[in-house]
Amino acid sequence: MNAFTYTRAEDVATAVGAIAGDGVARFIAGGTNLVDLMKANIERPSRLIDITRLPLRAIEPTSDGGLRIGALVTNTDLAYHPEIERRYPLLSRAILAGASAQLRNMASVGGNLMQRTRCAYFYDNATPCNKRTPGVGCSAIGGFTRYHAILGTSEHCIAVHPSDMCVAMAALDAIVRVSGPGGDRAIAFEDFHRLPGDTPHIETNKWPDEIITAVDLPVRGFAEHYAYVKVRDRASYAFALVSVAAALRMSGGRIEEGRLALGGVAHKPWRDRAAESALADQPASRQTFEGIADLMLRGARDFGFNAFKLPLAKRAIVRGLAQAAAVNGAARP
Repeated sequence: MNAFTYTRAEDVATAVGAIAGDGVARFIAGGTNLVDLMKANIERPSRLIDITRLPLRAIEPTSDGGLRIGALVTNTDLAYHPEIERRYPLLSRAILAGASAQLRNMASVGGNLMQRTRCAYFYDNATPCNKRTPGVGCSAIGGFTRYHAILGTSEHCIAVHPSDMCVAMAALDAIVRVSGPGGDRAIAFEDFHRLPGDTPHIETNKWPDEIITAVDLPVRGFAEHYAYVKVRDRASYAFALVSVAAALRMSGGRIEEGRLALGGVAHKPWRDRAAESALADQPASRQTFEGIADLMLRGARDFGFNAFKLPLAKRAIVRGLAQAAAVNGAARP
């Protein structure tokens, strides 16, 4: 681990000023990802800016009837918040499917959005990795790819995004609030994370001198028909091979509106608006769900060891949609 200095910010403006003045500085809150990266010599910040005292821990209503989640709210507090459990149970389920209780107690919402891939080659300084050093190549391509992407890949990177929480937030059409030297701005969750393209080291559309202040959830939380399906190697404390966040608005046995987001298959939570649109006015049947799964996975390709993800993802999508169609908010599974 390299030497670094440590400062503490007491307000958002001070934090933004500190990060803007040092391009190699990093914010630290729970530290559940950053500290590991520093120990592995992947991240080498010259300074850590402690933001744990910023007033960003509230969960409160927005003017349009949604909820605003402060960036420093812990994953545990978010998952068990009464309004989240009641209005956005998909988000609660997704968070509780991730990590461990100890990590959820420390991890913050903002940190979860910014966590980096768990690709083994990214963590191995002895192997070339375009995310660590742009232009040197991707060791995963042609390597052991069991945990790698099947959608949205490029010749420069096939890593996947590790978050469960982000998959649910993508499906819910959340909004990320950031603040920087140029003021405050909002980023649609769908646009917050980036596909690798030829710049896999640039992982989000947040500028380096900006800080995440909050995430806004819209009014509609799909509390009656939802499911979070996570397929992994172990029953707990394992990242997704494939995960599915499904949210439906139903009328009788027909689907009026549907949302789908996939995890474990791409460099960001994966959505397909055309596939979602195809759910409208369709019967909640296996035939419908299989057709939607085919649409979601069109263009998917494997890299050898992860070929199993293609049929696995289809089965997981069908299962997620079937569970969402069956769930009733008054009697959650």
